[in-house]
Amino acid sequence: MTENKTTKREQQTQKMNKLVHELVQKIDQNPKEPQNYYDLATVLVDGNDYEQAEELLMKALGLFDNAEVTVKDQLIYGLANVYYAAEEYSKAIQWFEKITSQQLKTDAYLMLAQSYLALGDNKRSMAFALTAQGKQTMKPEISNLIGDNLLALGDFEQAGSFYDQTLAVDPNNGPANFNRGLVAMVQAEPYAIYFDKAKKADPDYFQKSQQKLTDIEKFLKTKQE
Repeated sequence: MTENKTTKREQQTQKMNKLVHELVQKIDQNPKEPQNYYDLATVLVDGNDYEQAEELLMKALGLFDNAEVTVKDQLIYGLANVYYAAEEYSKAIQWFEKITSQQLKTDAYLMLAQSYLALGDNKRSMAFALTAQGKQTMKPEISNLIGDNLLALGDFEQAGSFYDQTLAVDPNNGPANFNRGLVAMVQAEPYAIYFDKAKKADPDYFQKSQQKLTDIEKFLKTKQE
């Protein structure tokens, strides 16, 4: 089992190194194409190489300082995502706030909401999530994010309705199923089906979120006393 895991990890590393090499070659061949820098930074982030991704995008922003807004904003969005992935949420917020182009505005609002949620600032997170929802109502990640904020604020009934919206579009969403299960527990509804789906769809999230389950159980126990 361990040997299989090691082999798989080595294969993934080799594949990523090959992709990095190809993208570096693309930049060497065409240094005036901003998309190549963005793509390489994305691969570096996937490999947890945040420092190199940051350095690359900072360099690109200098190279394309006089480019049109949409070009610069894509690079800024990429840099903000580097900070978000590295859990430097305050830095991520500073860069997401710089985005002005309409093409990326909704995504920027969504990431601002995610960043504030990670910092525990549910009111600001909710404000940006609702703004994103107003611009693009059908994205399941937006309704899921609103549900997460409502859950954190203790508004279980409303949270449940937003998780239901997410699951109507994305029924195998692990986090949404898990959190909908928490809401069902609080509301004395059948909840096992949600946890079963969450465990199958996203076992890592299910494992990491056991503390939430413990907290809800304590909350219910307190209510009964």
